[in-house]
Amino acid sequence: MSYPHDRRSFVRASAGLSILSPATAFGSQANSALTVGLVGIGNRGTYVSGIFAKNEFARIAAICDIYDDKIEAGRKMYSGARVFKDIKDLLASDVDAVLIATPAVMHPEHFEMAVKARKHIFMEKPAAADAKGCLRVLKAAKMADPTKRITVDFQQRYGKDYRKAYELVKSGELGAIKYVRGAWIGNGPPIKKGVPPAEEKIRNWYFYREMSGDMIIEQDCHNIDVVNWFTGSHPNWAAGCGSRMVRTGIGDIFDNISISFKFATGLNFSFAATQFGRQVGWSDVGETFICEKGTVHTSRTGIRIHRGGSKEIEEYATKYDITQDAVNEFIEGARTGKIENAAFHAVDSTLTGYMALMAAVKGQPITWEQAQKL
Repeated sequence: MSYPHDRRSFVRASAGLSILSPATAFGSQANSALTVGLVGIGNRGTYVSGIFAKNEFARIAAICDIYDDKIEAGRKMYSGARVFKDIKDLLASDVDAVLIATPAVMHPEHFEMAVKARKHIFMEKPAAADAKGCLRVLKAAKMADPTKRITVDFQQRYGKDYRKAYELVKSGELGAIKYVRGAWIGNGPPIKKGVPPAEEKIRNWYFYREMSGDMIIEQDCHNIDVVNWFTGSHPNWAAGCGSRMVRTGIGDIFDNISISFKFATGLNFSFAATQFGRQVGWSDVGETFICEKGTVHTSRTGIRIHRGGSKEIEEYATKYDITQDAVNEFIEGARTGKIENAAFHAVDSTLTGYMALMAAVKGQPITWEQAQKL
């Protein structure tokens, strides 16, 4: 499978934000609350939908899950919300938007269905669990209703401090980016225990590569997306390794990984991640952009700017969860006609993660073109 369209077109589509009139984007309800259907009432789905519910211009009007205990939890959170056990039925309802928080392997099918139903879409990352799924998302994104907003939950792109760092780097004030380092030294999600054997794999979907795409795709895609965003491109080559050193009792995904990426320009990006848990007593999650005349370090807890020739460090602390920025901007955009189709850059970053995963799994360098055929 070859990448289906020209790289320049891809970048233009990734960066594009169109402005429509509220009447075009939201009909006569531009001053009403956006009605949202939650698909997938798991940890992330309940958390993000809670942010939606706190926004005065949104309302969780429907919930959907295949498990009765999840539905019961959803009922308690959103009294009065309509209940569905099949996403097809929810999408056939009159909700304005859908929040897709299902396992990564299901994202391509659910995204495609939501596009066909002409809903505003807020989908959890990653775009998919593998290359085939990414290309399915891409195909659906190209057919999306241009009046509908599509956001993928790569929160950093919406975080105020991340945007401040992005503007500084892109301004050229610090010169060109010459090296990039990224890390996610931290934790993985909790293991769900005591579930019926027939349901174990779906309940603990994160820990199975075919379901989640492994840690480099499901979690570390955040770092990758930031680097792709700041550079305006994606690496075209990856090499590295991964192993299971601590978490050996469940699934088949790595619990640590090291990857070297290279861009067509010659830019190197070094990335490392572990999920050894809190017992190691240390974490390091973020990205560092070493430029000609300074360095910018970005993270969800804030940004640090080191300017060449100065010993002073500019620091800006982020004291809230930037997921709020992503959700609130989605709600405003869907209601007022500020339309984006973030599926394009989401596919770009997910495919970058898949290229890295294949390099680690196969123990050999993998190119961008090769990754899409694996």
